[in-house]
Amino acid sequence: MEIILLERVENLGQMGDVVKVRPGYARNFLLPQKKALRANETNKKVFESQRAELEARNLERKAEAEAVAKKIDGRAFVIIRQASEMGMLYGSVSARDIAEIASAEGVSITRGQVRLNKPLKTLGIEKVRIALHGEVDATIDINIARSDDEAERQARGENVLGRDQEDDGEEESAEFFDEATGEAVDGDAAETSEAAEATSDEEAS
Repeated sequence: MEIILLERVENLGQMGDVVKVRPGYARNFLLPQKKALRANETNKKVFESQRAELEARNLERKAEAEAVAKKIDGRAFVIIRQASEMGMLYGSVSARDIAEIASAEGVSITRGQVRLNKPLKTLGIEKVRIALHGEVDATIDINIARSDDEAERQARGENVLGRDQEDDGEEESAEFFDEATGEAVDGDAAETSEAAEATSDEEAS
């Protein structure tokens, strides 16, 4: 379907451009959002007659978007999710989830403005771009954690999985190897064995 853009649309073109798009994209988004008109002779004349008004309206929307961008650019939003010890979420965080948490904290954005290549599926802090206007973007931090305390630790730059890994390392370091058999034994067993050998040597002497 050919349409006339009424404002700059990312990856499509500038105001006044005639472009071809998928019919579903036009009917479900561009036309109802008044971002475009069907490209026919009547609408081309309508666009030209209203061009000055459309440009003025676009400048107003751009200014509003810039004001919102100043408020949210660099801001962090915390999303609490259940996850495995390895940090994999039981589920995911979608554009809808991000829009909802932002709106709940007083920032009105739509899921269509959230630019995610794919849902987020791991713990951590992800930078997410918000397209507020065809010419205005903002970037927010999405802090995905299992608890508020964990989110605070992540915000400080801590590795929330590091503690588990350190514990594993301590357990591994507590293991010893039996020189005779080459088999691993735990620390307590190794100490008991060494004590027994020392006693035996004393008795022999």
